[in-house]
Amino acid sequence: MDPKDLIIRIAQALVDQPDQVSVNEIDSGSTVIYELLVSKGDIGKVIGKQGRTAQAIRTILRGAVGGKTPKLPLLEIIE
Repeated sequence: MDPKDLIIRIAQALVDQPDQVSVNEIDSGSTVIYELLVSKGDIGKVIGKQGRTAQAIRTILRGAVGGKTPKLPLLEIIE
């Protein structure tokens, strides 16, 4: 599964407005930045208490991309 699609599926399962979830992929040399866009009301659900949900998504992303590419995947959550 494509990392971008993986992030979208996870985020859509967490939020109240799944139709407003989107991900932009930015390749910047040694890293790939995935910008997760959700509605303003769903930001807290994606971040979670003390950022635990966001950290879990980042961990899954690193595991999914892991050995497939030498680039480091980074997740940014944008409202």
